[in-house]
Amino acid sequence: MSAGTLFLLPTPLGPDEDPARTLSARAIEVAVGLDYLIAENPRSARAVLGRLALRRPIQQIEIRTLNLRTPGAEVAGLLDPILQGRDAGLMSEAGCPGVADPGAELVLLAHSRGVRVVPLVGPSAILLALMGSGLTGQRFAFVGYVPVPEAERRARLGELERRSLAGDETQLLIETPYRSQALFEAMVATLADDTMLTVAAELTLAGERLQTRTVEQWRAARATLARAPTVFALLARARRRSR
Repeated sequence: MSAGTLFLLPTPLGPDEDPARTLSARAIEVAVGLDYLIAENPRSARAVLGRLALRRPIQQIEIRTLNLRTPGAEVAGLLDPILQGRDAGLMSEAGCPGVADPGAELVLLAHSRGVRVVPLVGPSAILLALMGSGLTGQRFAFVGYVPVPEAERRARLGELERRSLAGDETQLLIETPYRSQALFEAMVATLADDTMLTVAAELTLAGERLQTRTVEQWRAARATLARAPTVFALLARARRRSR
């Protein structure tokens, strides 16, 4: 018996978003036909499925959980139905699975077992933020979260700014919605005046905000951010090397 295929199924970036607005036709076509899903959050996965014209009752779709709390010893078991010939979909809670998402471990295991892996087109807040930032997309790094304690956070931001300056490299960060304002304020207080800073919040959603300014301009604006999923991007200005 040949193994099934592991499809990487993107999901909308917001819980109330219509999948037809942000997912590809191919992703929707695959999703409606699957009877086995591996989801970071089964509840949100069911919400997405409920907006699609499924080929079977949602109660007949097996959904297993893969998140940061899933023991490593259980990950291999999630692959067993695929090895037995069933196709499966891997779904992040929002956006693209495997990108800032615990699903990467399962994908790597699938490769090691000879399972075909097929990524499908859909929204990624990280990539959308980079696309819309106006900062360099030739060299960039996603660095995830920075420390919460103030001294450690400022030290990390300074390190990222130096890295950006040395390599002319855009640095992409994320933060939980309720800490977005604190991180923004730390960036404005810590980074150089002429460093470029992008705030990209609620991308593809009704409250979307996407703006790039210098840190000095952000400081003068005294902006208040909504408690919403936000990606930050920074790029240190190369001209500062001559100072």
